[in-house]
Amino acid sequence: MWGLLVGWGLLAVAFFLTTQVVPGIHVKGGVPSYVLAALVFGLVNAILGPILRIATLPLRILTLGLFALVINAALLLIASALFSGLTVDGVWSAIIGGLVLSIISALLNAFVGPVLRLAVR
Repeated sequence: MWGLLVGWGLLAVAFFLTTQVVPGIHVKGGVPSYVLAALVFGLVNAILGPILRIATLPLRILTLGLFALVINAALLLIASALFSGLTVDGVWSAIIGGLVLSIISALLNAFVGPVLRLAVR
């Protein structure tokens, strides 16, 4: 349970950092909006992500994994359509934002995640 909450919080921090780096992605409303954006994106990624990844497996193989950027962008656009506090200006902003969000989230989970998960045990 605590691990899920830590992951959710780290994704909210990743959303904040992504909005600071990528000019086409905006979250309106402060900290609660970042937390809700992380929740919506996490749910979209958990529900639709595996379906899209399996359905596009041949394309990902042909493009040596680069099509994963398009999948992340699509998931980000879907999350922005479901949550009005998250806006993505266009497809290119979604592609760059999805890439930056993935990198920041992976780095946070690799370095900060284990420490926080041990602290909340």
